[in-house]
Amino acid sequence: MNTQKNQNTGSTTTLSQWLSHLESIHPSAIDMGLERVKSVANAMGIHLKDALLITVAGTNGKGTTCRLLEQAMLAQGKTVAVFSSPHLVSYCERVRLNGELAEESAFCRAFELIEKARGDITLTYFEFGTLAAMKMMQDWGVDVAVLEVGLGGRLDAANILDPDLAIITTIDLDHQDWLGDTREAIAREKAGIMRKNGKAVIGELLPPDSLREIVAELNVEGRWAQQDFFIVKNAVADNSPSPSRTWEWRGKHSEFTQLPCPHIPLQNVATALAALELLDLLPDETAIKQIIANTRLPGRQQEISHNPLVVVDVAHNPQATKAMQEWLTRYPASKIRVVVGMLKDKSIVETLAPLSSLNAQWYLASTSGPRGCDASVLAGALLDAQLDKTCTQTFFDVTSAYKAARNDYHEGELILVFGSFVTVAEVLDYTNANEQQ
Repeated sequence: MNTQKNQNTGSTTTLSQWLSHLESIHPSAIDMGLERVKSVANAMGIHLKDALLITVAGTNGKGTTCRLLEQAMLAQGKTVAVFSSPHLVSYCERVRLNGELAEESAFCRAFELIEKARGDITLTYFEFGTLAAMKMMQDWGVDVAVLEVGLGGRLDAANILDPDLAIITTIDLDHQDWLGDTREAIAREKAGIMRKNGKAVIGELLPPDSLREIVAELNVEGRWAQQDFFIVKNAVADNSPSPSRTWEWRGKHSEFTQLPCPHIPLQNVATALAALELLDLLPDETAIKQIIANTRLPGRQQEISHNPLVVVDVAHNPQATKAMQEWLTRYPASKIRVVVGMLKDKSIVETLAPLSSLNAQWYLASTSGPRGCDASVLAGALLDAQLDKTCTQTFFDVTSAYKAARNDYHEGELILVFGSFVTVAEVLDYTNANEQQ
């Protein structure tokens, strides 16, 4: 394990110890506002002025949009760093350099510098991580820095730096206690990553009027889905992995045909391509096809086993499960065994409802921690959606639910795991542990 000397305590501190420390020093997980983070960043001289800086906000699709941008930039020989959250298995997933996870020692060095610079300024766990990512990117001297917004946009720690391009993937009801309870209000929060006379790409298919108003107020050069860039599905294209099924992308000045169906949501691919076009960084068509075919991201439509066939996805809100209902059609399964665990602060009934019509057996799992949700709540939500009670079973944790689904599996079926990052992470941990035995 990589370690770092903590000058405040005189002890050798591992990444795990640092993370425990960061969890303990702020009374809440979320503390909206930028002044504290800006003060520490200024004290450390943090900036990314020498890099092309892209900030990505949205309810869904941020991680996969960042991933395709990363792969497209790497294909052009650029050095690229990406900050994203949350992680699934390892904290190091939160920062990638040229497609590889950052080393633990790099986080430890950055955390130590932040701890020295902050004095008596309080920072949340996420704010520490955001500043660390920025410091690491600055030290690496990357050509391209991509920052994924953790919550909202306007008051997120990632927004202390001015981006060269702002991307908004989708807008839906989520984190309503912090962002507002309407799409209009949430759109205004996410639009906070835009800058006066800047550039922006909006992948949301039905943008609220408030978003258009802000783009006009700031005189932003915007590219809009369904207006400046389009997806054209060929006769048999339905986001299937079959190589015979293709689609087309039409941008403002470019067009690509016979594109392979991706392993990430189609609309996020289209949004990333629009961003590359606006930046005049679109690779040629041959490279684009290869990038799309090869771009994957753990926990997103990820097949982790073929026998039994298991797909995991971090979908945890209504917009994501509506999209899931569509991409599940690529699997001609006789039955779907659904393992789901959610967090109690999500819109549970609305999230499960789009999938209630599946020919499925449901394995409902309790999740732990302060945001954990009991399986009985999920069972009640499915009853509200008029699902036959005999189609559901409840379990005290995700691993138990997953084991039961695997035991019940028959050839020709599909096991689907979704509901939260923690749910998918638990299944990935179980899978990794059993593969190593």
